[in-house]
Amino acid sequence: MSLMNTIAVRLTLFLTCAASLSMAQDNPIALVNGNVFNGVDEEIRRDVTVLINAGRIERILETGTPLPAEYDAIDLNGFYLMPGLIDVHTHLASLDQARRALESGVTTVRSASVSAFQDVALRDLARSGAIPGPDVIPAGIFVTPDLGETLLADPRLGALVDGVRTDDELRLLVNINADRGAQVIKTRGTERAGLIDNDPRKQVYSRHQLRVIVEEARRRNMDVLVHAYGDEGARAAVLAGARSIEHGAYLSTETLEIMRDRGTWLVPTYVTIDGMASNSSSALLRLRGKMMLPGLEEVIRQADALGVNIATGVDTNYGPTSLSRISIELEQFVRLGMSNVKALQAATVSAAELLRVQEQTGRIEAGFEADMILIPENPLTNIEAVQDVLLVVSNGQIALQRFPFAVQ
Repeated sequence: MSLMNTIAVRLTLFLTCAASLSMAQDNPIALVNGNVFNGVDEEIRRDVTVLINAGRIERILETGTPLPAEYDAIDLNGFYLMPGLIDVHTHLASLDQARRALESGVTTVRSASVSAFQDVALRDLARSGAIPGPDVIPAGIFVTPDLGETLLADPRLGALVDGVRTDDELRLLVNINADRGAQVIKTRGTERAGLIDNDPRKQVYSRHQLRVIVEEARRRNMDVLVHAYGDEGARAAVLAGARSIEHGAYLSTETLEIMRDRGTWLVPTYVTIDGMASNSSSALLRLRGKMMLPGLEEVIRQADALGVNIATGVDTNYGPTSLSRISIELEQFVRLGMSNVKALQAATVSAAELLRVQEQTGRIEAGFEADMILIPENPLTNIEAVQDVLLVVSNGQIALQRFPFAVQ
């Protein structure tokens, strides 16, 4: 059975049992009788109570400590509480997609571009409390040579109808994104893997062009994530100052060492390439995916061994047919030799560092945003347990609750 078919089987229970999102609670919440992986310590803290108030973690207490009367208690039944998952490479563009991401345990995302600034609107809805989340760090629209239908996203884009290649054109697109509320910039180092007439190894923007993008983004206080499968395009992006390389299937040892030395992050999106190899409707793309997977596996192993920063992203819009999930990415990281703790951190505290929100989320600690998920088994010994999300707390709201399973 292929990996993606296995995912489908494992997700059946989740997709059929997931409850509707609930809105803000009137009273503060006490999560009692839980075992906690806080995202930092390489151990489980057992039998604790987590107090949630005004969207944040107020205190962490030993179970049995008397609770203030105003708290609504939820008995976690000895299940395992951990930080909400972070997906640093998404394409969320609708309320339904955001809901599905949240129900999978993802409480924070970084957008990797959308067609018309829908990610900015989702961010603002989550910030206002109109939806429980996930929190969104939006990228707006893709800085790429040919915008196509994305020209419709803003009247000023008409100036780019013939392409986005000169220094002035690149700066203009960065600034349109910034003006519309984007917080990061997504651009291209190489061609796509999922288009038959593209070669994902072929460089698109030069080091100079990428440097123009990075410098203009920095002027607007934004980082740059770069789509790059091929080594040459990725290295140009790293040397130009990119914050992260997305995909990276053909990265050389030399480029990985430069990334390590410069603190550039790798977001492998393994499940995306595996999905192309297993489920693409194109035989040629399935063959391409099968050809790319062994190299990407070696890149992940080598990056981990060299000490390159790695974070989780699965390159999906969480559409109704998408099987890509952060929990599956974690399973693959562990299969490829990463420790359970390090894999979990790639989706929590480390991913928060990539996004520069490490003082807000990514761990279970007093003062941090109440972004947490509950799973049935210890993730330090069973990474697959992260696939079975029983409870999602996002910004202090109960966004999903699938237990208790018996009538009380």
